[in-house]
Amino acid sequence: MKRRAGSLFQFLLLLFLVSVAVFLLMELVPGGPVDALLPPDATPEQIAAARSAYGLDDPLFQRYFSWLGGVLQGDFGNSYQTGEPVGEMIWKRFPVTAEIALLSVLLALLIAIPVAIWSAYRPGGVIDRVANIIGSAMLATPSFVLGLILVVVFAMTLKLVPPMGWVPFSEDPGKHIERIILPVITLAAGEVVLFMRILKGDMMTTLQQDHVLSARARGLPTWRILSFHSLKQSSFSLVTVSGIVIGRLIGGTVLIESIFSLPGLGTMAINGIYSRDYLVVQAVVMVCAVGYIFVNALVDLSYPLLDPRVRKVKAS
Repeated sequence: MKRRAGSLFQFLLLLFLVSVAVFLLMELVPGGPVDALLPPDATPEQIAAARSAYGLDDPLFQRYFSWLGGVLQGDFGNSYQTGEPVGEMIWKRFPVTAEIALLSVLLALLIAIPVAIWSAYRPGGVIDRVANIIGSAMLATPSFVLGLILVVVFAMTLKLVPPMGWVPFSEDPGKHIERIILPVITLAAGEVVLFMRILKGDMMTTLQQDHVLSARARGLPTWRILSFHSLKQSSFSLVTVSGIVIGRLIGGTVLIESIFSLPGLGTMAINGIYSRDYLVVQAVVMVCAVGYIFVNALVDLSYPLLDPRVRKVKAS
């Protein structure tokens, strides 16, 4: 109980600090919402009237706690530019970013796990050497460069998929898949290398432990030793990093969404910054922070499922 209470307190404290940081940072940005709303030749009276209408003349601490009070009630305010409730804007765009992030991590895991297992079992073999060469190339290639290369090759040259745009799955599943495949591959490429190297290192250590050597001595099949005796025990670091990556991608798909014209949180945040729509930016950051913390909490809860010894330690 004390541990759960402590975790909840840390969760709330972190969110509070994030809210303070993003609010103050937006206040330090030159200009303001009124500058983007009014024409360049606006009179001082017009500027003063607009600032008063939006409550921008109130003291900083008063505006912060007014905004925070609304957030705690699920009200992020209305966009300065469109007047649309920010919460509704996020509700429309969050599924796009979440789908891209989750599918990217899933694809990266599907590729990295079998390659890492075999590379650990046969270090220095053909698969291990090829994986290292390709991995080094992926690490040296920024994700936005890879995205542009994929667009040029598969969309513009081979014309296999559309270069950009978004179609919801509910409208046309086929067109949805066509438009999401390149962004997912772009994001997954860099994560494959990370997952593969982490799991390979842990697997090589596990394969030298006594219970694995004993299983080999008993003549158990190789696939059983690798999957049941080694993979599960070697997955702690992989699960942890996967959770971190998912949380990071939820708030870090800005460039990819811009390249492929995806209506996600990243594009929403960029548009909010350009138009000085501070309420939009603050809401996006808060949602990403909550998503990051939530995913990592789920990762923490998964540890006892991977190793009963963790369950016993927590119970004691």
